[in-house]
Amino acid sequence: MGSLPEGEYSPTSKHLSVLKEVVGESAATESMVRSYTRSFNAFAARLSDEEQQKIAKRSAICVSSRTLQLQTTRSWDFVGLTETAKRQPTVESNVIVGVIDTGIWPESESFSDEGYGPPPKKWKGTCEGGGNFTCNNKLIGARGYSSGSPTENVPVRDQVGHGTHTASTAAGNKVMDASFFGVAKGIARGGVPSARIAAYKVCDEGGCSENDILAAFDDAIADGVDIITISVGADNARPFDADSIAIGSFHAMEKGILTVQSAGNSGPAPITVSSVAPWLFSIAASSIDRKIISKVVLANGKALIGSAVNSFTLNGTKFPLVYGKDVSSTCSEATARVCFDFCLDSSSVEGKIVVCDDASGSKEAYRASALGAIVLNEDRKDVAFVLSLPASTLAKEDYEVVMSYINSTENPQGSILKSEGIKDTHAPVAASFSSRGPNTIASDILKPDISAPGIDILAAFSPDASPSSVPEKRSVKYNILSGTSMACPHVAGAAAYLRTFHPDWSPSAIKSALMTTAWPMNATKNPDGEYGEGEFAFGAGHINPVKAVEPGLIYEASKDDYIKMLCSMNISFFGNCSEGIKGSPKDLNYPSMQALVEIDKSFTVEFPRIVTNVGPSKSTYVVKVITDSQINVSVKPNTLFFKSPGETKPFVVTVSGKGKPSNTRVSASLVWSDGTHDVRSPIVVYTNYVF
Repeated sequence: MGSLPEGEYSPTSKHLSVLKEVVGESAATESMVRSYTRSFNAFAARLSDEEQQKIAKRSAICVSSRTLQLQTTRSWDFVGLTETAKRQPTVESNVIVGVIDTGIWPESESFSDEGYGPPPKKWKGTCEGGGNFTCNNKLIGARGYSSGSPTENVPVRDQVGHGTHTASTAAGNKVMDASFFGVAKGIARGGVPSARIAAYKVCDEGGCSENDILAAFDDAIADGVDIITISVGADNARPFDADSIAIGSFHAMEKGILTVQSAGNSGPAPITVSSVAPWLFSIAASSIDRKIISKVVLANGKALIGSAVNSFTLNGTKFPLVYGKDVSSTCSEATARVCFDFCLDSSSVEGKIVVCDDASGSKEAYRASALGAIVLNEDRKDVAFVLSLPASTLAKEDYEVVMSYINSTENPQGSILKSEGIKDTHAPVAASFSSRGPNTIASDILKPDISAPGIDILAAFSPDASPSSVPEKRSVKYNILSGTSMACPHVAGAAAYLRTFHPDWSPSAIKSALMTTAWPMNATKNPDGEYGEGEFAFGAGHINPVKAVEPGLIYEASKDDYIKMLCSMNISFFGNCSEGIKGSPKDLNYPSMQALVEIDKSFTVEFPRIVTNVGPSKSTYVVKVITDSQINVSVKPNTLFFKSPGETKPFVVTVSGKGKPSNTRVSASLVWSDGTHDVRSPIVVYTNYVF
């Protein structure tokens, strides 16, 4: 899928011509789904397997389209981007954040244009939001897409809430006293509250078509956005030339636009990260220092701390506790214990709190019109999900206290308190759901790249969407969500913030600055093994946007560098490959360093790198390596002297060690320091994971 040729050229005519040769003249127009004509040269069509093979033989690249999934306020203060942080409001108001998602709710206070001037002159987009949808000087653009009807004007109004949430997280206005029914009350704002927003709706409740995603990239690039945030992805990684987001973001990178993508929500299992292209900024999710809890109080006086966003108040009144298996007449004991769908008898749970052996039991309790629910939560103890009735989720140890009380008491009673926020001194910690590395497509490129707040995030929401996972009557303007979808717009906002200080920086420079200044994080303890933790969970660490404004040194990578790397992998989809190209992905000038080594064999790996001085003249950087006895790391030269800004210096990192067994990940860090700037890069050496 190439760039558009220079000069006079009609992409659609050419695309139809190609299609006619494969499906015949009469069927070509009907088969055509969309012609991408604004920013890159490609088309989407409905083809049989045989027709796909015919097109592929014509030296064209043929990629099957999939349906991708959405990966779903204290957070900005926690990462240091406070209201008092240094800003350039005039420059910020010229930054345009493109949000590819489920659309947007234009009437939200987070998108009011009070005090805004007209859109930046560079803006070439439009407002095609559909009926009763109005853009303004804050929300300056809106487009909707539907592969089934590519010529129709698809309403951009958000019926899911996801796109409204991500857009306001990245660039929403400052809104006072925002909360979810009083929970997490405070000031809601985006990372760049003065920036403009353009919304591109490619997703609905059923998912996101890759054809539509490519169309959104095509338009966003041509419209003039500065940053693209896309909290969308697949369940697993796909080759770069078969991944619509990797393809679209490559063309964005060519035009100087950084694309930020969520890493995925399939953790904590290793090898689950789905955003793996090196020109993409792949974002993991982590906790913030506010944890939302919902207490369970038993009639015997015991209080247990659970995780839930429970907006309901029972005023401390105690109600009967009933176990799922004791209030079901239609299900087996095993399914009734977990409160499986349609197992609970409504007449038996009315006015009572149901206790269930599975977190999903709260949905059935709501359907059966129970007063409340207490459920066992073994998988996602670090997340508080919005529940549709008075409820809380308990870890196994606390849940067993409830069960023991029920089994030893003739008339067990309890209550559930409204949620509150408490201080979490352990943050930031990688989220349990956040997808883990290693990278299955380019094994020598560390993914995810970086971590950002993605747990219990309050942001704007669609009043038309249910605030919980079940259809319900409540309507909210702000909601609390968790996911790498929430982490992604934090980094998009941080990248936009950097762009206000460095408008001439390339996407790789912005990415490098954020990665090399990130807060170091500690590997979490995972009972299933440590392989997928550490850098495979959080990349370079946790974002620190203010520090990234002055990173000292940056690692630059251009389109030619990426093509050279791709050619070393025998991928010519993105550009022509010269004969005799040598090297491997680990040679890419990337801010992190990673290598896959053979099991049980001694190894020596070299990482050639070049850094550019973006700090003061006459700077001297001395290297420091943080490692353990498992690997040896040397750097040549170990001191870099810079006379002026913009000057570049090469160096080589050599990592060696004895053979490692399967399922091994060994980490180290390289830090260049001039006494003021600490430019840190993670180093990871690992062996293959054997299931």
